[in-house]
Amino acid sequence: MVFEWLFGPRRHKVRAALLAQPFPEAWTAIVGGLPFYRALDERGRGRIRDDLRVLIDEKNWEGCGGLVLTDEIRVTIAAQASLLLLNIEHDYYPDVRSILVYPSAYRTMPRRDAAGVVSEGQANLGEAWRDGPVILAWDSARGGALDPDDGHNLVLHEFAHKLDMLDGLADGTPPLGDKEQFATWVRTMNAEFAALRAAARDGRATLLDKYGATNPAEFFAVATECFFEKAATMQRRHPALYDALHDYYQQDPAARG
Repeated sequence: MVFEWLFGPRRHKVRAALLAQPFPEAWTAIVGGLPFYRALDERGRGRIRDDLRVLIDEKNWEGCGGLVLTDEIRVTIAAQASLLLLNIEHDYYPDVRSILVYPSAYRTMPRRDAAGVVSEGQANLGEAWRDGPVILAWDSARGGALDPDDGHNLVLHEFAHKLDMLDGLADGTPPLGDKEQFATWVRTMNAEFAALRAAARDGRATLLDKYGATNPAEFFAVATECFFEKAATMQRRHPALYDALHDYYQQDPAARG
């Protein structure tokens, strides 16, 4: 609270000055090459352009594993992260200080369990740490941006985790507007999560990636990917889930075609 009182006005002033500048010409072609961006109306495109500039300016971007960061990398990732923020109140993922980008799948650090047993690191495409960085594999982040219909998007998945964690918990329930929305959310998500777990257990085909059956946090992230990338099908096959995500994100991607 004290930090916001002291530094909030200055931050808003810096942001306003940044957004008063012309959008970088070199970035126009990059963002214009993203199918999801082209599907938005002009207001939505303007919001994406503004928000991605703030994310690029305020976050610490680091290339890892020999990757040299470029405008294409920053703009492509920041634009996708901005899509989640399009119509909701936000402060640009305040707990994300760093965005770490590897060329492709990377290996996590070995881990020691409570018994002292060390397990080898695993190949990973992305992570979102509570009060820590977002880590992404660039080839997957780029591929997800260029194919908006396959139901998979690494950037949307990891930044959905960050929205979920805004209340300090990774439990599949981001901060919501009121008690009624919360009650509808819990009822809907619990039912849909249980249905996905049952389908995964029985080996039945599902619209949502079965990785979402891991836990409620992963279910929310997977459902977010599907909401934006398989919108019409989700609306038809999982209308209650679609409505819950529509009410949260304040977007109707099925109407964008």
